[in-house]
Amino acid sequence: MFAAALAISTIPAFAESLTEAMARAYANNPTLASAVLSVKIASEDIAQRKAGKRPNISLSANTGYSWSVNGGTFSDSGSGRLTLSYDQTLFDGLRTDAQIDQARALADAASQGLRNAEQNVLLSAASAYMDVVRDTQLASLRSDNVGFLQAQVKSARDRLEVGTGTRIDVSQAESRLAQAVAAYRATVNSLQISRAAYTRWVGVEPRNLNSDFRFGGIMPGSLDSVMASANASHPANLAAQAQVRAARYGSDLANRAFGPTLKLVGSITGSFTDSPPPGAANGTISGDIGLQLVVPIYAGGSITSGMKQANLNRTKAEFDAQATMFEVRQSAISAWSGYQTAIAQIESAQSAVNAAQSVLNGRIEEQKVGQATVLDVLNARAELTGAREALISAQRDKIVAAFSVVAAAGRLSAAELGLPVAIKTGQAYRQAVENDAWGDIRTVD
Repeated sequence: MFAAALAISTIPAFAESLTEAMARAYANNPTLASAVLSVKIASEDIAQRKAGKRPNISLSANTGYSWSVNGGTFSDSGSGRLTLSYDQTLFDGLRTDAQIDQARALADAASQGLRNAEQNVLLSAASAYMDVVRDTQLASLRSDNVGFLQAQVKSARDRLEVGTGTRIDVSQAESRLAQAVAAYRATVNSLQISRAAYTRWVGVEPRNLNSDFRFGGIMPGSLDSVMASANASHPANLAAQAQVRAARYGSDLANRAFGPTLKLVGSITGSFTDSPPPGAANGTISGDIGLQLVVPIYAGGSITSGMKQANLNRTKAEFDAQATMFEVRQSAISAWSGYQTAIAQIESAQSAVNAAQSVLNGRIEEQKVGQATVLDVLNARAELTGAREALISAQRDKIVAAFSVVAAAGRLSAAELGLPVAIKTGQAYRQAVENDAWGDIRTVD
C-alpha cells in the first residue's frame, strides 16, 4: 500500500515551466473567454445607442383581391400598395449622446473586468502550480523520512537482539515510523487535490514542475510603489471608475427626459388598382415629408421618478468606487506584508535546517559511542524534517506572495509577464463597432 502511494508522486512525464503553465491557462481558461465575450457584448450596446442618430428606413407592401356577384353579374378587382418610409431623429435634447457615452463607459468597465479576470486566472494558475511543487517536495521529503525511520526501526531491533538495545527503543522507533507513514499519506492526498486544482486552471495534468521564475521589472520594490500602481492601474479601481462615469451619463440621460424630440419623417407610396373593363388598371405615386415635434408634458410621474433613480444610482456608484478603492488598498498592503513575511520565513527556516542538520549528525555520532539514545536521534530527525517542511512551504509562499503583489499593483497580465500568447482585449472588436457607419450592414463576428 505504501509503495502504491509512493508511485503517485513519481509519474514519468515532460516538464512544464511556470511560464508555460500560465500561458496555457491564459489561452484555454473559459472564465477569460467569457470575459472577452462580455467586452464584445458591451461594445454592441454602443452600436445600438448610435442607431438613435441614424435614419430608420423601411419598405412595406400589401396587395389584395376582391370580387362580387350582383344580379348575376360578376365583377372583381385587384389592388396593391408599396410604401418606402423614412424616420430620423434630428434633435432629442442630447439624450442619444448620453446613451452613447453611457454605453462606452460600460464597455470600458467590461474591458477592466476582463483585465481583472485575467489577473485572477493567472494568480490562480500560479498558486495551483506552486501548490503542486510544494506538495511534491513534501511528499518526497516525508518519503525520505519514512525510509530513515525504517532504518532506525531495523537498527533498534538488531541492537535488541544482540542485547545492546531495549524494547523501549524499538517501540519509540516504531511509533515515529507510524506517524511518518501517516504524514506521508496525508501529503499524497494533498498532492492529489493540488493536482486536480492545477488541471482545473491549466487544463492539463501537471508534469515535472519547478519553481523557477523571473519577474523582471514588473515586481514593485516597495509598498509605496505597490500602492501607487494599485491606485492608478488596478482593473478593479478602473472598472469602478467606469461604472461611476456610466452612472453619471445615466443621470444626464434621465435629466434630459423632459426635453423635446424633433423628427424628420417622410414616405413615398405607389399604389395600383386593376378592375374591369380590361385595360382599366391605373396607378398613383404619392409622397409626403414633414417634421414631428414631441414635447412631454405629463407622464404620470415616471420621468421624475426616473430622474431620482438615476441620481441615486450615481451616488451609489460613487460609494461603490470608494469601497473598491479601500479594498484594493487593503489587498495591496496585505500582499506586500505577506511577501515580506515569506522572505523572513525563508531566512529563518534555512537557518533552522542548517542547525537541525548539524544536531542530527551529532546525535547519530553520539549514538554510535553510546552517548545518545534512540529517542535523541528520533527527536533530532523530527526537528530537521519539520524545519525542511517549513522551508518548502515558505519558498512556495514567497512566490505566490510575489504574484499577489504584482496582482495588487494591477500588473499581473499576459503582456506584462511576456507570456507567449495572443493577447485578448476585445478592443479590435470594439473598434470595428465604433468605426462602423452603416450598422446593420456589418457582418456578425
